[in-house]
Amino acid sequence: MGTLGFWRLAAADPAWVAAVDPDGTEHRAGDLLARANRLVHGLRDLGLRPGDGVCGLVPNGSDGLVLYLAALQAGWYYTPINWHLTGPEIGYIVADSEAGAFFVDERHAEEGMRGAAASGIAPERVFAFGRIEGARPVSDLTDGRPDTAPADRTAGATMHYTSGTTGRPKGVRRPLSGLDPDDAAELMTFLLTLFGVTPRGENAHLVTSPNYHTAVTQFGGTALHMGHTLVHMDRWDAEETLRLCERYRVTSSHMVPTHFKRLLALPAGTRAKYDLSSLRWMIHAAAPCPVPVKWAMLEWWGDCIYEYYAATEGGGTIATPEGWRRYPGTVGTAWPISELLIVDEDLEPVPAGTPGTVYMKMAGVAFEYKGDPAKTAANRLRDHFTVGDIGYLNEEGFLFLCDRKADMIISGGTNIYPAEIENELMVHPKVADVAVFGIPDDEWGEQIKAVVEPAPGVPPSPELAAELVESLRGRLARMKWPRSVDFIEEMPREPNGKLLKRKLRDPYWEGRERAI
Repeated sequence: MGTLGFWRLAAADPAWVAAVDPDGTEHRAGDLLARANRLVHGLRDLGLRPGDGVCGLVPNGSDGLVLYLAALQAGWYYTPINWHLTGPEIGYIVADSEAGAFFVDERHAEEGMRGAAASGIAPERVFAFGRIEGARPVSDLTDGRPDTAPADRTAGATMHYTSGTTGRPKGVRRPLSGLDPDDAAELMTFLLTLFGVTPRGENAHLVTSPNYHTAVTQFGGTALHMGHTLVHMDRWDAEETLRLCERYRVTSSHMVPTHFKRLLALPAGTRAKYDLSSLRWMIHAAAPCPVPVKWAMLEWWGDCIYEYYAATEGGGTIATPEGWRRYPGTVGTAWPISELLIVDEDLEPVPAGTPGTVYMKMAGVAFEYKGDPAKTAANRLRDHFTVGDIGYLNEEGFLFLCDRKADMIISGGTNIYPAEIENELMVHPKVADVAVFGIPDDEWGEQIKAVVEPAPGVPPSPELAAELVESLRGRLARMKWPRSVDFIEEMPREPNGKLLKRKLRDPYWEGRERAI
């Protein structure tokens, strides 16, 4: 231990360009270090102590990075919040995470301030990047503070929120290690070394997706702790991705299959005009990648494409280019510190080739769903946990996924939980019953379909469908709105009231290779 970790690297080489904002502004490591240090001093004076929470509603770029770097050296939990959420949804996370400070970028001022009000956080603990009425400028915290390292540094952690099938998101909270922040960061770099990623050198990591995703924070943060330059994108664009890869000699990124589909849709001339020779570790996950899409990307970019399967809770698999070529469609073999277990409905292990529920464990990693010991326990099998996915292992230990947990929708790499949408639609007076599920979408993987049983005397119509979707405005993020609404005379339910969602869902998936 002792050669990696952002704070250590920045002190040794303050001139290294550690981050590039979406507008092209470059930030040197020494400047980011000074900003993070000043923020720690300011928040400590505000009363924050190790174990407290800090929330950020900020776009990709250096401001969010400073929050992350401050929290992770002061022993705080940092929660980046999805900026597509509405005020009440934001407020729930700020309150549930017990945030001692909430940072809002002026771009997200309207919903951010609604969230602050809904959360009950004291107004003097709400800070603005930019100008927001009712929030204090961040400079209130940092002006006049020393840019020297704070005393008693201790490792913090990120606490991302993962939606539960009950519709309320849960914070995945890990015990704080008590380690020196740089030593903890160096341990984190194990993740990228699994893919063969090397530290320092002329390496740049392209941040293609919003920083509120667990994997985006994890991979970007780890690359930074290895001394790589983070190049941030604001809104993802296929050709802009290629331009940035050439401009900054990008060596690694974290992507989802939707990105691949859009890149492959570019005209051949556009695809050919950029120099992509720097690419070494282009890592993808979050949704199944159709086999033809993966083959086409390997043909174009060569053997720099790695895949993995994991969960916010910990543990996972990795598919190297060579492994995937041997077994197309696999999500790989278990990480060296991870273990896979496939069990039947009686929770007994099944033989190779037999589908069952996928359980994982990761050595030395504990977690809990904050405030929900029942959910934590329900997902456990001794020291393994599951997110409810169905899959099988072949004789050589390569994992293949057959089906996602039936209820979860994965659209563009984002997990969407239908119960939350169903709960909002059920309150509409013209709805007697409702079911929400994912149907195939060639671009996004899945799109959201709602099937509604209208209230007695209410005729189904396109106008009713539009009214129901519109009723979600201001209550649910737009990405959770159904793309289409079908009507049914009577919802298929068992006598005990359990909805037979597969009866509704299966016809849309007929003829598909896998229902995922």
